[in-house]
Amino acid sequence: MLPDITTDRDFRGYGDAVPAVRWPDDARLAVNLVINVEEGGELAIGQGDEKNEGVYEVVDEITGVRDLCMESHFEYGTRAGWPRIRKALKAHGVRGTVNAIGRSLMLSPWLAEQAVADGHEIAAHGWRWERHAKMTEDEERLAIARTVEAITRTAGSPPRGWHTRSATSPNTRRLLLEQGGFFYDSNAYNDDLPYLVDVCGRDHLVLPYSFDTNDMRFTRQGGFVFGDDFARYCIDTFERLYEEGANAPRMMTVGLHLRIIGRPGRIGGLETFLAHAASKPGVWFARRDEIARHWLQAIGREDLIGGR
Repeated sequence: MLPDITTDRDFRGYGDAVPAVRWPDDARLAVNLVINVEEGGELAIGQGDEKNEGVYEVVDEITGVRDLCMESHFEYGTRAGWPRIRKALKAHGVRGTVNAIGRSLMLSPWLAEQAVADGHEIAAHGWRWERHAKMTEDEERLAIARTVEAITRTAGSPPRGWHTRSATSPNTRRLLLEQGGFFYDSNAYNDDLPYLVDVCGRDHLVLPYSFDTNDMRFTRQGGFVFGDDFARYCIDTFERLYEEGANAPRMMTVGLHLRIIGRPGRIGGLETFLAHAASKPGVWFARRDEIARHWLQAIGREDLIGGR
């Protein structure tokens, strides 16, 4: 006899009922670049944290004492990586989403100013670069509030989107709605389109993120070695979604990190991908808040956009 199996997980998604949403100017594909700013937000005993981060160019957590090697690796992102990434995006006229750790922007407020000047969205990536899965409700509520305050202070306006590092807690979405101002989050990896979820009887928009079209695969034996590996994989993904976009809406997310793709031997992969995508007609390079807003308007749910 088979046991009764129930779940609150959704394995079907839209199925055959994909909303008839068209992107602006009838674009075939919405492409969003997420520039993760985590430098200074990583756990570091040198900044008063309880432990050191152990994941960077190598995997080597130093316990009990300050890890100057790890700290130096993260510093590369703001010192050298961000200028290269910024130059590449500006060269192709691409505006994206800066997914920022609150503490990172407090330590590098000039980066927030530059990102806003370039037209990027500043979204929230947590107070520190840490998972929320095991946080108590009070701990998580404080982390969200601190993140909002830090981004508001450095970027000039509060964030509208949220993306926790890796796993959220069961309370995350409810706490985001209680905080106010957030009308989307990116803590899902299960679709190529935005979708609504129920959060305590309220509808909330999710814009799925991607770990495959992501420069993090240069680390921890993730499969990318050369800049061309990143470019080829992203271009293959782009081409398939572009083809599918002739008949249904499609969205592509490219995840970037200052200290990873910003290295001189990798940045060419990003430049190659941007040149390829920009050469095709019917491509909408958009911020995540723009995609979220357009989707909600297209499905008649402008009421979820709200405001602070």
